[in-house]
Amino acid sequence: MALAEFEKKERRLVILRLLAEDTDYRAPSSLIERGLEMYALSTSRDNLHTELFWLKEQGLVTLDEIATVYVVTLTQRGLDVTKGHATVPGIKRPGPGA
Repeated sequence: MALAEFEKKERRLVILRLLAEDTDYRAPSSLIERGLEMYALSTSRDNLHTELFWLKEQGLVTLDEIATVYVVTLTQRGLDVTKGHATVPGIKRPGPGA
């Protein structure tokens, strides 16, 4: 597996974890973009939107478009993935104690 594929799986998990850290499990895509930069997983805005739509297709987040920003909300299934209670191909599985 190429490094880019590992990075994509890690990025998806980090997006879900960033949302799980928020008190209402939601954040604007611009804030998620900055959060990814903190984890050395920065990507283009276009690629971030592609990842968000992929996560939506998997039932892990919902998206509400407001102007040029998406408000991303974690679903229960998405929260389960961050805790390791559910697995989704294409997302890194968190380690023990996640």
